[in-house]
Amino acid sequence: MHDLRFLTNADVAARLAYPQLIEALRAGLAGPCEAPVRGCHVLPENASLLTMPVWRPGQDIGVKLVTVFPGNGARNLPAVAALFCLFDGENGRPLAMLEASELTARRTACTSALAADYLARKDARRLLIVGSGTLAAHMVRAHSVVREYTNIAIWGRQPDKVAALVERLVAEGYPVRACSDLREGVGLADTVTCVTTSREPIVLGEWLRPGVHLDLVGAFLPSMRETDNEVVRRARIVVDTREGALEEAGDLLIPMAEGVIGEADIHSELRDLLQGNGHRQKEDEITLFKSVGYALEDLIAARLLVS
Repeated sequence: MHDLRFLTNADVAARLAYPQLIEALRAGLAGPCEAPVRGCHVLPENASLLTMPVWRPGQDIGVKLVTVFPGNGARNLPAVAALFCLFDGENGRPLAMLEASELTARRTACTSALAADYLARKDARRLLIVGSGTLAAHMVRAHSVVREYTNIAIWGRQPDKVAALVERLVAEGYPVRACSDLREGVGLADTVTCVTTSREPIVLGEWLRPGVHLDLVGAFLPSMRETDNEVVRRARIVVDTREGALEEAGDLLIPMAEGVIGEADIHSELRDLLQGNGHRQKEDEITLFKSVGYALEDLIAARLLVS
């Protein structure tokens, strides 16, 4: 009987560094895999259960189980909890089980940073994080790998949570401050990353200045959105996967249903960027990266951890 490895969130945090994960994603996401659109099951109180299978034939197989409980912030608990199971792709043996909340947060942030490396302006120095939950700190760390941000602001609905997060990140050496006026913060930023579970637009297109890059991460259901119709009308849109976006991305699906944009307005996928297509074209264009989660990201991160 072979040994089955188990890695805790603490193990993942200690071993999965942002720069190395970004480069592993840069190499791995350009390649093929089989990743059915994740199963999403509605639970009481707006909670969700997600199942995400993925495999690279002959290499590896993975399945992630995720719960999302948006009300956990009031309980002082993370909104997302997850497990990831890794199997050998040649013989099906289970290789490892990972406590995957940390893995999910890190691969999500690093995927966003990877996209921003191709879409944000090279001179981007001002970063705004919209949201103060679990992902916010990871976004600061990951995006700071691909750009030298000298001014990082965080906006959230709970000032005490924002203040605590700012204090922690300043202690880590990041130039972070609280943002009290979201409209002003968006108007000043070179890169805006949204990590909320909002069901109503909180970032408006009329606030955007030319050249900004938007990173939309928090909304993962067709009924959820962080931006209004004007945002997507003005932006060149890139998605993690077209299939996933057309199934789950409320930021895009709602404007599509209202006739503001069509499927053809999704310019490209992340894979296209990695293969040399779809990079930022003009300094003044508004770019938008919408991710709903791609199971291959988890598989790449898990493989990096147990290799």
